[in-house]
Amino acid sequence: MVGLSPHKPMPSIYDQDLGKTQANFAALSPVSFLERSAEIYPDLTAVIHGQRRYTWAQVRERSARLASALQTVGIQRGFTVSVMLSNTPEMLEAHYAVPALNAVLHALNTRLDAALIAWQINHCEASVLITDREFSATTTQALRILHDQYQRDLLVIDVDDAEYTGPGERTGKWEYEAWLANHPPLAQLSGPQEEWDAIAVSYTSGTTGDPKGVVTHHRGAYLNAVSNAVTWHMPNFSRYLWTLPMFHCNGWCFPWTVAMLGGVHVCLRKIDAGLILQSMAEHAVDHYCAAPVVHNLLIQAPAHLQAAVTHRVKGMVAGASPPATMLEGMAKLGFDITHVYGLTEVYGPASVCVKHEDWSVKSLDAQALLNGRQGVRYPLQEGMSLKNPQTMQTTPADGQTMGEIMFRGNIVMKGYLKNPRATTQAFEGGWFHSGDLGVMDAQRYMKIKDRNKDIIISGGENISSIEVEDALYRHPAVLACAVVAKPDDKWGETPLAFVELHADQSADEQDLIAHCKTLLAGYKIPRRFVFESIPKTSTGKIQKFQLREKAKTL
Repeated sequence: MVGLSPHKPMPSIYDQDLGKTQANFAALSPVSFLERSAEIYPDLTAVIHGQRRYTWAQVRERSARLASALQTVGIQRGFTVSVMLSNTPEMLEAHYAVPALNAVLHALNTRLDAALIAWQINHCEASVLITDREFSATTTQALRILHDQYQRDLLVIDVDDAEYTGPGERTGKWEYEAWLANHPPLAQLSGPQEEWDAIAVSYTSGTTGDPKGVVTHHRGAYLNAVSNAVTWHMPNFSRYLWTLPMFHCNGWCFPWTVAMLGGVHVCLRKIDAGLILQSMAEHAVDHYCAAPVVHNLLIQAPAHLQAAVTHRVKGMVAGASPPATMLEGMAKLGFDITHVYGLTEVYGPASVCVKHEDWSVKSLDAQALLNGRQGVRYPLQEGMSLKNPQTMQTTPADGQTMGEIMFRGNIVMKGYLKNPRATTQAFEGGWFHSGDLGVMDAQRYMKIKDRNKDIIISGGENISSIEVEDALYRHPAVLACAVVAKPDDKWGETPLAFVELHADQSADEQDLIAHCKTLLAGYKIPRRFVFESIPKTSTGKIQKFQLREKAKTL
């Protein structure tokens, strides 16, 4: 073997007549989890929703009927199906049926305004919209905009959930249950031939007000679904409560994780502390995910509701460092909270603050500080690093040197839909740039110190300050404005607007709120307005760092 170059590829005896076949290779897709659970746990309960109960065999049949119905109207590889749904069985079925056709699932944020819904549907070229009756007022307006502004029409399927008794009209051609009943189930829910194929597109405002379509793939969804279970030590037959919106990063891949484990999806249409605690007690729920605001609701719930939950419950919280008071409050309730961190571009959670055994003997204050870190990479995420974004050099693990949190590996998006420039920027240097700045300590745990300046995370939702500022600038009285995050005990952060008015015009807080309501979703509207001269550099650039510091004291 002397003289062989280590850099020159050599033929291998292990490549001879040893290729991929149907017998030894299958593309990774989370659709396979449903088929397996339906095969080996057909009679076990899979879904609980109010008075409805479905076994895994029934979920598989319903999903196969949905896939058949979609296939009949032409849905196939690369086609997009939009859904405007709460955490209901129909939303779960879409997560199984759409990928089974190798089509792409577009889960709409139910809090969006009609204009943005229409923009997203047009951008991802959706062919079908499945929508809950609760959202008919917004979707009707969105469909009108879609037709008038984009010259697009699509097939609309209405979901009329018996658990919803509020206002709303049917807007589509078919009612969901009748549509399913009209189609025989597909014999096989197989998924793609190529695991790199897109499985979903999810929109995020990113670092600007322009929405970006984050395209994820079957391989990443499969691996992150497995990572969820491994990270959380989830056993088979876990009972999972849907407090996290499934429209958010496809429920962090938990629709597929629960299917893999043969567990139980306990559905919940809305967030209410009483309903959450009641569901936990009644259905023996042992796992749930939620933003800090939801955990705080449980802490503040009446004692008799808290006392109804007598078994151990594991909760997962994500985002910036959760308040120590929240972690302490959940610990006092006996809940075991795991802190994770991630972004839509990495399928939801991609890092976890892994707990060590010796932490349990420390004080609650000390535990809260330890658990408040963003932690280390998920088991099946190939790389997580803290780097200088200019030099791409790894920062020292000294707990002080700032760097940008970056990821690489299979649990990273394909890229941004129809936005090659943003994709190239996001992957510069061979890593996905999160935009979040932090430090790495001696244990190599990462902690966010400052997030990308333009993003506010309120109740688990991303709000682009630029988008809000653009809306404010449309008011004729606004000369200059800057929107920053204001710390909030309930929501984590809320938008705070500093506004400078034209000398010859006037406006008050109520005027600007009314103005914003015509342009923004409700959760994006600033909770407070401060009218004053805004600090600027000599070149006229607004000095936001000063305003962020001031916001902490208001």
